[in-house]
This record gives sequence, structure tokens and C-alpha cells, in this order.
Amino acid sequence: MLLKQLPQVVQQLRCLSSATTAVTRLHRSVYCRLYPTVVVQPDGSTINIRYHEPRKIIKLPLDLSTLSDSERKARLEARKPRKKVKIMEEVEDNFNAKKYMKYIKKKK
Repeated sequence: MLLKQLPQVVQQLRCLSSATTAVTRLHRSVYCRLYPTVVVQPDGSTINIRYHEPRKIIKLPLDLSTLSDSERKARLEARKPRKKVKIMEEVEDNFNAKKYMKYIKKKK
């Protein structure tokens, strides 16, 4: 008899608040597949959400109109592809093979 009354006592002592949704499960009759994802806001703060596509991280775009002129130029320069610098070294070739012919044995 005490076991039958126990769940009612637990239900009555439970305090409902906005924080309980973070600890309990989703109360739905149909569960769709949601994947844990991290959203990075433009200021650098992160939020953990459930997203319908399997992604690890979603980065929100930065509004360039809120930046100063120097910061805007730096961001736009970082977006441009970097040019690859090709270094062509010219090696002086002063090798003389005739100088080493005396060390090579000829087959008879």
C-alpha cells in the first residue's frame, strides 16, 4: 500500500519551473531524429541545440556593417584566396663529368 502511494507523493513534491525542461525528455508522441549541434554566434558565444541535419557546428555570419573600417578591411582581405609564391632557385651547374672518368672502371 505504501508503494502505491509513493509515486503520488513524488509527483506532488515535484516543483515545475522553466529549468525542468532541460532535465526531462521531450514529451512528444512522434519523435523525429534530431542531432546535437553547437551554434557559434558572431560574438563567439556558443549554444547547444538539436538540429534536424547531422552537423557538428553551425557558425552564424558576422554583420559587416557593425564593424569599423579597419576591421571590415581585415575581414574582407582574409576572405580572398592567398596567392601562392613560387620560388625559383637557379642552381649553378659547374659539374664536370670528365673529371671523374678516372674512377670509373670499364668492363672488359
